[in-house]
Amino acid sequence: MYDNGEGVPQDYVQAHKWINLAASRASGPDAEKYRKARDVVADKMTSDQIAKAQQLASEWKPKTWDELKGR
Repeated sequence: MYDNGEGVPQDYVQAHKWINLAASRASGPDAEKYRKARDVVADKMTSDQIAKAQQLASEWKPKTWDELKGR
């Protein structure tokens, strides 16, 4: 999505973040697929952008149900 700007503005940092999170939670062939996709995006990025994406991925945490409901 973010890599190609499909439905959202193109943003390699966000693309790398989300693919990196997917890779970290997947196993087997899926994990390898995500790692390869992440590396393809990384080839389009500067080292500063990659560092920012890695920082965002490490800081990301899912919202709680209450947060999603707006409590």
